[in-house]
Amino acid sequence: MSTPAIPPLSLLSPTPSVGGRDPDKVRDAAQQFEALLIGQMLRGVRESGSGWLGSGEDSAGECATDFAEQQFAAVMARNGGLGLSSLIVNGLEK
Repeated sequence: MSTPAIPPLSLLSPTPSVGGRDPDKVRDAAQQFEALLIGQMLRGVRESGSGWLGSGEDSAGECATDFAEQQFAAVMARNGGLGLSSLIVNGLEK
């Protein structure tokens, strides 16, 4: 039985753009980083106090609040957020 040939790595990877970076991927990664940072800030505020919706220790409510914070952070980062993603993209384009 013969082993299948493995194509060279250069054929598997997408062709890099100018400078080796795809601008859309760089922007997406910067936005994901900013969303992660915003989410961590929201989680820190929630955990330092009594919570957003009261002092209940409901695990389902905790999970729903966690998901809502993540989604809010992602939407906020996509719409400008704190401005960090644009600074990161500008820094990487140079």
